[in-house]
Amino acid sequence: MTNDEQLTTTNLQAPTDQPMSVWRCLSGAAIAAVFALGLYGLTSAIAQAFASHPLPTTNVTAQNISVAVRTLVIGISTLGTGIFAITALGLLGLALQLIIQRLRLGVRSHES
Repeated sequence: MTNDEQLTTTNLQAPTDQPMSVWRCLSGAAIAAVFALGLYGLTSAIAQAFASHPLPTTNVTAQNISVAVRTLVIGISTLGTGIFAITALGLLGLALQLIIQRLRLGVRSHES
């Protein structure tokens, strides 16, 4: 392998110098949940703004384009909300799994 291939390979590997911990999972889940709640508020505000401001035109083509753009904006905002919410739930699940594994290892070491 050349030096360029080695650099590319090492840049793609995940950093493993910090082990997983319950604290890191919970702090990541809290950050993701804050983002999800913020995006939920933003999505709600955008939807209410679109609902309270009807289109000022009677042109059918302009209305169709406007509806498509509004749907796209709401959809992207909702997608971001969902991604951060699912990430928060996944990190909470990982923290719970780490806690259970540590409890099982603690029980096994006391039985020996």
